Amino acid sequence: MSGIGLLARHEWRRLAAQPFAWILAAVVLALMSWQFLLALQAYLEISPRLGGLKDAPGVTDLVAVPLLHSLANVLAFVVPLLTMRMIAGERRAGTLPLLLASGLGNATLVLGKFLGALGYVLALIALIALLPLTLELGTTLDLGKLAATLLGLAAYAAALCAIGIACSAWAAQPALAAAAAIAVTGLLSVVDAGARMQGIGNAGINYLALPTHLQPFTRGIVSSVDLVYFLILATVALALAARRLDDLRASADL
Repeated sequence: MSGIGLLARHEWRRLAAQPFAWILAAVVLALMSWQFLLALQAYLEISPRLGGLKDAPGVTDLVAVPLLHSLANVLAFVVPLLTMRMIAGERRAGTLPLLLASGLGNATLVLGKFLGALGYVLALIALIALLPLTLELGTTLDLGKLAATLLGLAAYAAALCAIGIACSAWAAQPALAAAAAIAVTGLLSVVDAGARMQGIGNAGINYLALPTHLQPFTRGIVSSVDLVYFLILATVALALAARRLDDLRASADL
């Protein structure tokens, strides 16, 4: 197994041994389950009226997709809490010098940490995706739109994990890393707010905003432009993290 795989598996095992990771997952699952039940109840109340409407939205548009969209908002806070200890925690505990002296390159270390965090988040997304999928037993879901939304959510989660790893590499304390990651994610979420208030919805500044690239997936549209955006964002963030590790190798400030 490669160094990246070994480090990713180590991060998985470490997360599995931490009560914090289990509590975080339990809180998110409970929150999403409650929202799912509320949305389902609201849909059942209005479904008799929807039957007489032409092109009325179905359970996918009114229950499944809004649930996954809400999960994206929750991940903006959950992922920074998950990634804050990935590198900053090693630095605070004094184990980062040992990790840097292990013979693994900076890219290997960063990618291993990234895949470990991403694996946890994808498993959480998969568990929550089972909630709307249970509706397939009693109704007809638009599985294509649901699959597109999940793909966009996975790409969005990958970008968040990369941002979290970068902030963890540059911050000296895990709490600072979490705060920085939340701030960066928030900035990328509202960077186009002023432009939209002025009626500008298709300019360069709109391209920088995270929601701009997540929303098409929730409509069942898979665009290479949006996938490339998440790929570039994740690549830049991981490159910054690797650069920081290079600086730490060259200095005694560990």
